[in-house]
Amino acid sequence: MKTEITGKTLKALGYTEGKILGLALEILRDNFQDIEVNEVQKLLKKVKNYPESFLDDEVVGVLATAIIEEANPKGDGTIELIQNAKAYTVFGENYIEDGAKDQMNIAMKLPVTQAGALMPDAHQGYGLPIGGVLATRKAIIPYGVGVDIGCRMALSIFDIPEKYYFGKDAMYKRELVAHTKFGAGQNFKGDERADHEVLENEDFISTPFLKNLHGKAWSQLGTSGGGNHFVEWGIIDFAERDEVLNIDKGRYVALLTHSGSRGFGATIAGHYTKIAKEICKLPKEAINLAYLDMNSAEGQEYWIAMNLAGDYASACHEVIHKRLTKAIGAKVLAKVENHHNFAWKETINGEELIVHRKGATPAGKGVMGIIPGSMTAPGFLVRGKGETSSINSASHGAGRLMSRTKAIQSITKSDMKTILKDHNVTLIGAGLDEAPMAYKDINKVMAAQTDLVDVIAKFEPKMVRMADDGSRED
Repeated sequence: MKTEITGKTLKALGYTEGKILGLALEILRDNFQDIEVNEVQKLLKKVKNYPESFLDDEVVGVLATAIIEEANPKGDGTIELIQNAKAYTVFGENYIEDGAKDQMNIAMKLPVTQAGALMPDAHQGYGLPIGGVLATRKAIIPYGVGVDIGCRMALSIFDIPEKYYFGKDAMYKRELVAHTKFGAGQNFKGDERADHEVLENEDFISTPFLKNLHGKAWSQLGTSGGGNHFVEWGIIDFAERDEVLNIDKGRYVALLTHSGSRGFGATIAGHYTKIAKEICKLPKEAINLAYLDMNSAEGQEYWIAMNLAGDYASACHEVIHKRLTKAIGAKVLAKVENHHNFAWKETINGEELIVHRKGATPAGKGVMGIIPGSMTAPGFLVRGKGETSSINSASHGAGRLMSRTKAIQSITKSDMKTILKDHNVTLIGAGLDEAPMAYKDINKVMAAQTDLVDVIAKFEPKMVRMADDGSRED
């Protein structure tokens, strides 16, 4: 089927007249003539709304870069980089593309950088690579945190043995659809709106900027982003009793969610990145690593906003979990939550540093976390070992093996249906760019970080809901 997308179509997707629209049409003509129109439209909408996800894409990467550069002011290179940068540890080096390593090499040359590490699911991002960990002295990098501030995994383990899940697919699907919303702009209205103490946080009135975002935050509370965000039912397998969680050996029904701070966090990221680039002039290759002094008013404002966005992301998960737990009439045996796309104040070698984890999760001694695979691959409940060479960090997932463009060009709907059927997984939403084959082998990623975490239990997805409208990961 010939793809027929015009400039008018692109404008409807959010593109405006000019260089970027022309570039999009050129890429479309050269690469997507034989791809289904609907899939191409979804892809181009995602590129426009969330270009960070496509910087490493061999086809639309140049378009994603142009979109980002047009939206941000340019620096004039007044701050010099350090030429003899400190070394950093790479985990799973054989699985990581050169683009991610190149970005990490530049980040290590910042005059404020003290230490770094690259996780085995790493891939090219914007500024700091996804899967990059960077410790800085008295400085915070908005794009070292990322757009989806405080994005996280949350897992509820129920008092429902595995055998009581099967045969009730219709009930689980009904409740999953009824209590979740996905994608950019999705919100709750009227009596649908959730209430949560985070909305009463006085930080919302600490600046006019945050105060103006309160309404957006309230309306989107309890919703999930697009892209790779999900809410899913599954079975978690404890091969032996875990004393810390007080859970016996066995297989239990569980709920796993992945999403972040929605439009609220994305607006904060864009606002303070522009401010950082105006204040912190860096050479062209490092321009997206512009930082704010933690002792400045702007640095403190961003720190407050970032932490509020993290609390808000956590509240979104809490709303989803409470609603679905009540809907199925279950009791929660244990709940585990961990987040990435955030910065923490941590002491390293006796000094307090700002540790950025962009697409990497905390794995300090005894710290619990969830590392998902894909919609058909297992996820892992883990406990951190506190490895100093990784700056007490681990991967946040499997990481992409295939770009989103490559996925829709090479994976068919038939391929996707077959793999879902083979793994007995029910899928609600999601495009071909989120197909399981587009992700790295989670077992290889886990094997590359045995020094970082211990596996406590294995999670098997059974029913997955994701956005299917080409929404950004906001």
